[in-house]
Amino acid sequence: MTPRLDATFARCAAQGRAALVTYVMAGDPDRETARDLLAALPRAGADIIEFGMPFTDPMADGPSIQAAGLRALKAGQTLAKTLDDVRSFRAGDAATPVILMGYYNPIFSFGVARFITEAVTAGVDGLIVVDLPPEEDDELCLPALEAGLAFVRLATPTTDEARLPVVLHGASGFLYYVSVAGITGEAVPDLDAVAVALARIKRSTRLPIAVGFGVRTPEQAAALARFGADGVVVGSAIVEALRGSLDEEGHGGPATVKAVTALVSELATGLLDAATDIRPQSSSR
Repeated sequence: MTPRLDATFARCAAQGRAALVTYVMAGDPDRETARDLLAALPRAGADIIEFGMPFTDPMADGPSIQAAGLRALKAGQTLAKTLDDVRSFRAGDAATPVILMGYYNPIFSFGVARFITEAVTAGVDGLIVVDLPPEEDDELCLPALEAGLAFVRLATPTTDEARLPVVLHGASGFLYYVSVAGITGEAVPDLDAVAVALARIKRSTRLPIAVGFGVRTPEQAAALARFGADGVVVGSAIVEALRGSLDEEGHGGPATVKAVTALVSELATGLLDAATDIRPQSSSR
């Protein structure tokens, strides 16, 4: 069961709009600013938060998110601190879903059983672990599901009819559709191709589908919503807004929170503007 995720997608569907899923890196550019950002995102219009777990070798991420992870690690961010940051966020927000996104190595080093226990008690709703394929479900997916955490799978333009059932097996919370081949932030989605892929995938699952990679503007987010996305994920553009707000020494502060929340508000407005054009396709509806 994923009560916060289910309730969020149901609420957005009832409003006739796609959910806005925003990504920020834990500890970027420093822990205090990242915690302030986490608290501010829902007020700016974020429906779901992906909270990045910094890692030294983020193979699926483009330059923007790679740099964010390095800034966070340089500032001393750890997985234990990331979990504590979610715990602190939960003290003031009991409703907004938080998904931890990252790679398996830090979780393995932390200890899988310990990680799952602490994630649940901190108030994490689910996990996206990009380098664990379904063939490795015993490592993390199955224990996480048993503990009540959603395990969000990624489907890509190369996920064909033979592979799709494997990807969907064990998936929960929502399915993350990667709209472009390659790494984050490096290309613009082909909207027609995304529409075809969404229609095909929705014939095989009742999970909501959130589309990400390459979404940078309110207009792109709105277009994806009109083409049937139940959620739209924005990451690199948000991280770039953060980077652009830093001072000459790379420090953040109130200007950082303001820069990020301004972009998030624009994205949320774009999805609201598209709401009347969204077809009722999601299983949440």
